[in-house]
Amino acid sequence: MASQGAPPLHDMIKPLQWLLGKWRADDGACIYPTMKDVGYIDEVEFSHVGQPNIHYNSISWHAEKKVPLHRETGFIRFKPGTNHLAFISAFNNGVTCIEEGEYQGQQLDVSSNHIGRLSWGKEPQVVGTRRTLHLDGDSLEMVMYMETSATKPLVEHLRAKYRKI
Repeated sequence: MASQGAPPLHDMIKPLQWLLGKWRADDGACIYPTMKDVGYIDEVEFSHVGQPNIHYNSISWHAEKKVPLHRETGFIRFKPGTNHLAFISAFNNGVTCIEEGEYQGQQLDVSSNHIGRLSWGKEPQVVGTRRTLHLDGDSLEMVMYMETSATKPLVEHLRAKYRKI
C-alpha cells in the first residue's frame, strides 16, 4: 500500500519527536580497552508509521577506509502513561539487546536488561550496555557504554555528535 505523506504522530511518541529524522556523525569515536581506537562515520534514522513506537536504523563506516563497520536496527517502545521506554536492537554481529530506561525532556538514558547472542558468537561476550542520547542545540549526542566478559564494569565504547541531514 502506497503512503500519502507522513502519518500522524502517535501521542505516545510526541515527547521524543525531537529525535525523528536522519542524522549524521562524521567524527565518531570507537574506543575500548581491548581494541584499537577507530574513527567512524555514522548515519542514524529515527522514523515512525503512526504507531506507538519509533523505528531506529543505523549504519557506520570506518572514517579512513570508508568500509562498513556496524549496522543496527530496532525500535523504541513506550510504557503507556510513563516516561519509561525500551530500546530494542539487533546488530549485524549477531547480538540483540533490550535496553530500558527513561526520557526527560530532550534526553534519554537506557541500560540493558537482556542481551542475546548467536550460539557461535565470538568472545568476548557483551554482557551489559548503556546508551545515552540527548539534543544539544541542533546536535544529537550519543554515548554508548559496554561491558564484556573480558572487561568489567561498563566503560565508554562509542561517542558521536550528529547533525540532522
